[in-house]
Amino acid sequence: QVWLAESGGGSVEAGGSLTVSCATSGDAVAKYCMGWFRQVPGKEREGVAIIETDGTTTYSDAVKGRFTISRDVSKNTLDLQMNSLKPEDTAMYTCAAGSAEWLEQYTRMGPCGFPLWGEGTQVTVSS
Repeated sequence: QVWLAESGGGSVEAGGSLTVSCATSGDAVAKYCMGWFRQVPGKEREGVAIIETDGTTTYSDAVKGRFTISRDVSKNTLDLQMNSLKPEDTAMYTCAAGSAEWLEQYTRMGPCGFPLWGEGTQVTVSS
């Protein structure tokens, strides 16, 4: 059973930086496509960044050039380094695991569908 647990959220001023992390079970980070999504109450969940099993990364236009997704296979962790934060980045950030196998049935970003989710960590950016 795969579990995902986020940490590192918090409050930061606009222009600042923050890293959120996701701990996973077993070899999930190596085995699955991993992603970060975010959601604001009343709005749809938005894909932020994904990293495929071969290391290929994809970013949303909203964060491209400011955020970096990375993984540590030896530690089974997934990070999202967020720089130049803006108030509109305020959201609940959630990590997810998936693959192309689930592309049609679940929330998707790039070539991956994501059926496995953590609980999320809140990021608040003040102006």
